[in-house]
Amino acid sequence: MIATAVIRAAQAEDWSRVRALLSGAGLPTIDLTPDSLSAFFVAADAGEVVAVVAVERCDGYGLLRSLVVDPAWRGTGLGRALVSTAEDAAARYGLHSLTLLTQTAAAFFRALDYHDIARTDAPAGVRGTSEFTHLCPSSSTCLTKRLADTAP
Repeated sequence: MIATAVIRAAQAEDWSRVRALLSGAGLPTIDLTPDSLSAFFVAADAGEVVAVVAVERCDGYGLLRSLVVDPAWRGTGLGRALVSTAEDAAARYGLHSLTLLTQTAAAFFRALDYHDIARTDAPAGVRGTSEFTHLCPSSSTCLTKRLADTAP
């Protein structure tokens, strides 16, 4: 199915579907507004958003957040493709690394060369995000990946 999904920057008309996918997966949305869409990439099939991911920029570093793939599309490689798109965008933005918190997908991200770090070792700007300060439980796994093209 991945061959039919097109990955692109999120657009205003994607807002309700993005929120629905995130809510349906139990991911935080309380800190998101329609303006937040500028950080999102979506995968769409026949005009319907079937997966999303976001890169939140934080003082030269990035928070990878809100990766969700519609259950009907899981196992197609779409999640990996979205992470790759996010990493490419982060490198273009000049970010040094991407860091994330997860309750359920640590193995998925480890397979994509993300490695575990202590939450306190995340870059200060990332630690200041709502994901780190109050949205994600302290039991979340913290992972990071250095972006080779932009690393100091």
